[in-house]
Amino acid sequence: MLNETWKKLQNGSDIRGVALEGIEGQPVNLTPEIAMQIACSFGAWLSDKTGKLPSELTIAVGNDSRLSAEALNSAVTQGLSMIGITVINCGLCSTPAMFMTTVMEGYQYDGSIMLTASHLPFNRNGLKFFTKDGGLEKGDITKILELAQDKIYTRAGKLGEIRTIDFIQVYAADIVRKIRNKTGEEQPLKGFRIVVDAGNGAGGFYADQVLKPLGACTEGSQFLDPDGSFPNHIPNPEDKTAMASIQKAVVDQNADFGIIFDTDVDRAGAVDRTGREINRNRIIALIAAIAIEEHPGATIVTDSITSSGLKKFIETELGGVHHRFKRGYK
Repeated sequence: MLNETWKKLQNGSDIRGVALEGIEGQPVNLTPEIAMQIACSFGAWLSDKTGKLPSELTIAVGNDSRLSAEALNSAVTQGLSMIGITVINCGLCSTPAMFMTTVMEGYQYDGSIMLTASHLPFNRNGLKFFTKDGGLEKGDITKILELAQDKIYTRAGKLGEIRTIDFIQVYAADIVRKIRNKTGEEQPLKGFRIVVDAGNGAGGFYADQVLKPLGACTEGSQFLDPDGSFPNHIPNPEDKTAMASIQKAVVDQNADFGIIFDTDVDRAGAVDRTGREINRNRIIALIAAIAIEEHPGATIVTDSITSSGLKKFIETELGGVHHRFKRGYK
């Protein structure tokens, strides 16, 4: 059973804690040593789940732009190597990309760890875990923390290899390839001006490595450089200051569209050419309209907190079916 110290690190289906000092009343509880123990425990858990020896496993590790990222990444990779696992260090990456390391052809690693605390303040960090089946369940996280608390893992006689790759470049190229194949055009966004606001998180790649190759003009994009102190605004599409920033940029640049990401690029908001926010239910409505145009009568699956107005729009206006499901990655 978890004691209170370890229990505080669990945040549903992932792990979050205070990694840096700087905010009164928030003592550090996610140190590099703790992160190393958790990584070793994930390796032990994955070994048991897959039936493979640790020396037969390959796990990818990535991080967002947080100030504590480098220290925690080093601790996690060293910990996994210590128990014999081969580690693929992806460095600065996004959460969706880290999941793709487990399923993309030519990679298909046994598991992956993303170091992030999403949109939380600069002093926070955390760990998200993936296998080819998706994110872990709450019970899995509890089990991993129990293993970490009791240090139930074995140091290997031979260290696992640590390799470094630029996976975000691979991931971006795959997005471009898929869009080109779907549209049948080399530059389907030619003639469009699209502004990206990465909030100094991990999403800056999107402007130069996804939109530009597809033909878009991305001049006027802002806060693309990673900076874990988040000097301009909180990287959170639902934050009023952040949304006001991308709205202003779109209007000032006379852009056709704006996109704003959170720190680890698993959430986004959008802005139309007039500066109107397209977020939450509206962005799902926009995606649903595109999907149902291509697949008449399709079922649109959303999480459980979407509005009745969205359900009415999908079913009455678009002729689709709205199915609410559980929250979380799966």
